[in-house]
Amino acid sequence: MSGASPFEIGIFTFGELTRGADGQPMDAAVRTRDILEWARVADEAGLDVFGVGEHHREDFAVASPAVLLAAAAAQTERIRLTSTVTVLSSADPVRVFEDFAMLDLISAGRAEITAGRGAYLESFPLFGQQLERYDEYFEDRLELLLRIRGENPVTWTGTTRPPLVDAGIWPRPVQDVLPIWAAVGGTPASVVRAGRLGLPLYLAILGGPERFPPLAELYRHSAAEAGKAPGRIGVTSHFYVEQTSQGARDTFFPHYSAYISQNMPRAGRLDRAGFDSWAGPRGALFAGSPAEIVDKILWEHELLGHSRFLAQVGLGGLSQAQTLRSIELLATEVLPVVRAALTQ
Repeated sequence: MSGASPFEIGIFTFGELTRGADGQPMDAAVRTRDILEWARVADEAGLDVFGVGEHHREDFAVASPAVLLAAAAAQTERIRLTSTVTVLSSADPVRVFEDFAMLDLISAGRAEITAGRGAYLESFPLFGQQLERYDEYFEDRLELLLRIRGENPVTWTGTTRPPLVDAGIWPRPVQDVLPIWAAVGGTPASVVRAGRLGLPLYLAILGGPERFPPLAELYRHSAAEAGKAPGRIGVTSHFYVEQTSQGARDTFFPHYSAYISQNMPRAGRLDRAGFDSWAGPRGALFAGSPAEIVDKILWEHELLGHSRFLAQVGLGGLSQAQTLRSIELLATEVLPVVRAALTQ
């Protein structure tokens, strides 16, 4: 997809299994069915992208994005399907490429990969890897994944898995070039790497948005310095929308506060004043009316020049009805207004 594409808006989830008042997590089977319904509704409503991320913990339902995305592919028609993220450090790039090539075949060319190092570290001991080689694993395996995408057969030697000699990697995807994005939480070295490789970039904006424009500029500068055309920039943010700002915040606050305490305990307890500040006009949290969501997307676009926004939905045990309504409002009352504003 080229940089001339219209501004894209989509949704994603990690499949959080938020604990209820009894201390028990949500049922993983129910959560999985809910997520597939989110994909169907997002597709029918006209959103552009649906993503699922990977964790290997009891409080998340999704350990294999490609499997869940393949199920979504069979139930959708046009929406793009991406991992958000694939923890490449603890995965075999050969298997990752094969899985997403299969997804591309199933979906008739709608697959994407988002490669990341992972915010949690549970996959390293699980797959028998050494945590002190965290960066080495990612760099080595990203290099191999890109080589597999561009060459077939491939000959490669690295440091974290056995070499390949004239190895054919099958099947090949429908798309001539399977899109591979790099996900970054705010580390300058990761931004530089993505720029030098010419990969499109996701910025996960969880802190003050004003600290990210230097990273976007560093990304573009690094690409230019390496003789690459800079790729697209996407933004990911926590999200909930209702028809009114007050209604959205009153509904979302207890759920989001529970999400922060369970999934981001280092952030500390989130009280209502802190929540309202985060959801304010210049905060990182997208929680409000459609008009407020539009304004914040356009403001961040002025800062970053991004062309894709992914909303993280279903946080903190929101009901299925509330989540589906939020997805529909994103598609029907946010996306058209943002597109119109950016194509004038």
